Amino acid sequence: MGAVPEQGAGRRLHISHRTGYRYAGLVDASFNEVRMTPLHRDGQVLLSHALHVTPSTTVQPYVDYWGAHVEAFDVHQPDDRLEVVSLSTVDTPAHRHVDKRASWEKVLSDSVADRWAEYLTVTGYVDDAALDPDRADIVDDLRRLPSPRDAVGSAVASVRDRIAYTPGVTSVYTTAREAWTAGHGVCQDFTHATLALLRAARIPARYVSGYLHSLEERVGETVAGESHAWVEYWDGDWHAIDPTNDREVGPAHVIVARGRDYADVPPLKGIYAGGVSEALGVVVEITQQAR
Repeated sequence: MGAVPEQGAGRRLHISHRTGYRYAGLVDASFNEVRMTPLHRDGQVLLSHALHVTPSTTVQPYVDYWGAHVEAFDVHQPDDRLEVVSLSTVDTPAHRHVDKRASWEKVLSDSVADRWAEYLTVTGYVDDAALDPDRADIVDDLRRLPSPRDAVGSAVASVRDRIAYTPGVTSVYTTAREAWTAGHGVCQDFTHATLALLRAARIPARYVSGYLHSLEERVGETVAGESHAWVEYWDGDWHAIDPTNDREVGPAHVIVARGRDYADVPPLKGIYAGGVSEALGVVVEITQQAR
């Protein structure tokens, strides 16, 4: 694979994630879910987490079907603004490299298809690339490569060759096919486009959401981080690749949630009674602390 490996030891990262909505008028009630808690598994250690909601309300935590930590809350008082601030401190592992690999025969077996069926399915964001004339030949080429690992590397290269990283031209509703056609997008689009190719080649693959720190270590310095998305694929075990940056997933990546596509892992979603709303924007700040 052509991805650049990430070097260095694990990191202790403090993450501040601020987001919310501004309403056109007073909203009497809203019902919301937040997925901003880093996972405590797979070598990643969650040291602390707190969620602050304005207007103040009671937060009910639970774990969803995909294993993400969800914080749900209702607001039942008139207000024209909802603000959510998530504060977390997490230790990331030095690397997430897994040596276990599988042959095409194993990956394409009925047992794998049955076990990981949900990560082979077509979704609202991830179409069947084999049915798209613009991508069908790419899928055929992937299937002819010597191993699933080679196919993943080729899929990422195809996506990066087709899609230019361009903020502001797509939205959270943009599908893999739309991003491929447009030739522009952000990390969500790179991830969906890669998932579409891999699933069409019958390689189980899932959407991962989280945060991305700087490539270099920056202890004691607060940097503008970002919400980020990347891919995990099954090839004898789960492996991770960041198609947006063409690099392996390492200590700069913080895992928050996994699912079939973005619809399973949005950081904030909800419904409310009232007029139109606009996002307050997202501000993510990450501070690397000494361990």
